[in-house]
Amino acid sequence: MSDAATLEAFRLADSFLPVGTYTVSYGLEQFVADDRVTDAEDLRVLLATYLRRQVGPAELVALRAAHAAAREGDVDAICAADRRLAAVTLAAEFRESAQNSGARLLSLQRDLRDSDIFERYADAADTGDAPGNYAVVLGAATGLAGIDARAACLLCCHGFVTGLLGAAQRLLSLGHTDAQRILDDLRPVMTDAVEDSADRTLSDMTPFAPLVDVLAADHERAQRRLFVS
Repeated sequence: MSDAATLEAFRLADSFLPVGTYTVSYGLEQFVADDRVTDAEDLRVLLATYLRRQVGPAELVALRAAHAAAREGDVDAICAADRRLAAVTLAAEFRESAQNSGARLLSLQRDLRDSDIFERYADAADTGDAPGNYAVVLGAATGLAGIDARAACLLCCHGFVTGLLGAAQRLLSLGHTDAQRILDDLRPVMTDAVEDSADRTLSDMTPFAPLVDVLAADHERAQRRLFVS
């Protein structure tokens, strides 16, 4: 990749990016509340499940489709990937969180980058033709920035894991060293998730993590919540 694309990838992977992902735990809060995740090892296993069973077969597939469509200037294909991802995401909180973060990222990119693709995509989101999921917006943004698809998928995995590690530090007695150890241990899992997504089409977008979906539904009805999901 060019230096400009590499630096753009660093920017998009930075927790400083103002898209609100620090407000979500994607069900982790309920796993902690139910004593299903009590320590660093439990957390590592859960994050590996997220990567293998949800992020890889769903978000990364949509990201790849949006990445390719953006490079071709095909907004209709971006919207198709967006709608498909929303359709296979069962938990209402997960859909809402992904769409809120996606809206913020799309707004930010429109402010920073002059692109007809972003404008047309935003119009589609405004009219209800596209949900505006974060992974799809990220796919379009990385495609337009010249970041290659594999790097964009790794970026997505890294951002997802670091976001949940940040949430875990507020929910568990998890030190910075433990968080870094988990992040390091999950590198092969991230790579596997990226490779698994490479040959999938939108019709092969098949996330399957029933316990995550059940606890996400429980979290929606929880009386006390630190995170919105």
